[in-house]
Amino acid sequence: MNKTKLQNLLSIGIGDSIGNALSAAFWFYIASVLEPEQYGEIFYFLGIAGLVAAVSLIGTQNTIVVYTAKKINIHSTLYFLSLIFGVISSIVIIFLFYRVDVVVLLFGYIINTLAIGELLGRRKYTSYSKHILIQKGLTLVLGIGFYFIFGPEGIIYALALTYVHFSFIIIKSFKGIITGFRLVKGRIGFIINNYILTLLGRSTGHVDKLIIAPLLGFALLGNYGLALQVVSLLIIPSQIFYKYILPEESKGNIQTKLKLIALVISIGLAVLGYFLSPWFITSFFPKFTEVLDAIQIMCFWVIPGTIVILYQTTFLAQEKSRFVLISNIISLSIIVSGMIILGQYFGIVGLAITYVLSFSIEAAFCFIVNRKYMGKT
Repeated sequence: MNKTKLQNLLSIGIGDSIGNALSAAFWFYIASVLEPEQYGEIFYFLGIAGLVAAVSLIGTQNTIVVYTAKKINIHSTLYFLSLIFGVISSIVIIFLFYRVDVVVLLFGYIINTLAIGELLGRRKYTSYSKHILIQKGLTLVLGIGFYFIFGPEGIIYALALTYVHFSFIIIKSFKGIITGFRLVKGRIGFIINNYILTLLGRSTGHVDKLIIAPLLGFALLGNYGLALQVVSLLIIPSQIFYKYILPEESKGNIQTKLKLIALVISIGLAVLGYFLSPWFITSFFPKFTEVLDAIQIMCFWVIPGTIVILYQTTFLAQEKSRFVLISNIISLSIIVSGMIILGQYFGIVGLAITYVLSFSIEAAFCFIVNRKYMGKT
């Protein structure tokens, strides 16, 4: 690995590692002071905001990364379309849930996704790292501060405010909208495929919360949400590699060795998480002991999750987004059916099994597609 590549990877890694540590510290602190039901309710509304943001984001992060890396100037048009859809979506949220805080968070999610896509596509890895650290630092400071001032009701407002600084990137790049529409028309297939696959991917990440709350209650969702916070730390290295590899491979720089390193790291972290997670939960979150068995199962999600992430860089870099789209449909179908069936029969353990199973089958599908259509092992 040459010096420049190492520096760029470290820039992403430092921002994501420290940033996610700050975010995790906030969520672990909140879990220690709230009841599982309250914790679960917050995750329920975060799930709504995340899913609606995915519906609004015509300009997905992957689309912005790929076309910015290729110097195809359509990002401002995609920003415009995404914000318009965000306004429409916010009206629906107000009408259905009467939650202004969820609307504000929705726009935070939108501008965050768009800005990060541009920074990564332009390979401004140091700037990306700085913005991530600011956002995650604000999550810890504002999140705890708003909790003490306003109670649990202030937490979602605090999270929304942490994304404000990303708006300056969007405003600065907001030009050439009319010209961009012509460029969008010629690339509508890739843009639509990415939109659908991102919607499905976000659905995979949020629909579980929307199913669990009405079906199994906020208390179980709270336990499940804490498990997700723990295992999400294990996938951080793979996400760091993804953010570096996608723009590089979009420019034709194949990163086979980095992918192998990411896979080896994911296996080690899964094993480490399996043995350490029970001690961590019983020591710091005694109110959440219902999650112990489930969290050990979910730790192994990081392996198929990493495999999926790495194959997706190959597919997206070559604008073969239909493969990612199909894999996400498979994963989402398993999650929805598994959450309903296994969740009702086996509770949180059934949810954990469903989570790992969905990504394992998706990883197997990606492997087969890569061998058959991409000509690579």
